[in-house]
Amino acid sequence: MKNRLFLIAIIALAVVSFNHFSMKSSEFKVSRNGAINWQQLVTPGKLNKAHAFLDNDCMSCHNPIKGVKRENCVVCHANVNEILERQPTSFHTDIGTCMGCHNEHLGRSSSITKMDHSLLTDIGMTMLSKSTIVDDEKTIAHSYLQDFIGRKKIKGALFVHSKVSNKEALLNCASCHTNDDRHFQLFGNDCVQCHRTDMWNISEFRHPRESSRDCIQCHQAPPSHYVKHFKMMSAKIAKQPKAKVGECFKCHQSTHWTDIKKIGKFKHH
Repeated sequence: MKNRLFLIAIIALAVVSFNHFSMKSSEFKVSRNGAINWQQLVTPGKLNKAHAFLDNDCMSCHNPIKGVKRENCVVCHANVNEILERQPTSFHTDIGTCMGCHNEHLGRSSSITKMDHSLLTDIGMTMLSKSTIVDDEKTIAHSYLQDFIGRKKIKGALFVHSKVSNKEALLNCASCHTNDDRHFQLFGNDCVQCHRTDMWNISEFRHPRESSRDCIQCHQAPPSHYVKHFKMMSAKIAKQPKAKVGECFKCHQSTHWTDIKKIGKFKHH
């Protein structure tokens, strides 16, 4: 039985290799001494330009049978402090797999990063299941995961975006996105109340009517509006010399900040 399975595996490998060789014969090269570069026969595609120098060194990333392991990535990326020290990407320190969000062999100009929030939940839950109890209060050894996996989504719960999956709803958005919060936590830390995970813009959002006078509740004026620049330039250009900083409605349209009433699109700072 073992011999039969081994023979089948050899035949399958030969077929794959033959197909790949026939499709990419123009790219295939044989060394001067006639030796075949077997790595070329099974290359699934070009590496991203950042990894192009590894084209002929498969073993830098791949382990026999086991495939790509996190340890192989860490060899080069462990000291990339701008990733490990930034709040949104600091979770890489504890992640046990890279393949979920980073995929290669898609071509020189391809992006090798595709964020998968559901995968983060899977990783977090796996780490939780392997955690140990460290005291009488049953606190979890991986304490940061208490922030990472913030809550359980209750079926039919209010204020959870319809495009957010059950797995994604478990995540504590603030653990990575506090610096992205333009609301300054006035709406809390549970971003999925309004936002989906694949974009920040909210297509369902409807701006208040043009007659609204409460713009300042949500919008903060730029720094230039709090110095002489406002009276000397901004107010004069909008032909509202007596306008106050908090009276956004006198100069701005609700379509965009650069859309000035009776002027049109204008951006001077």
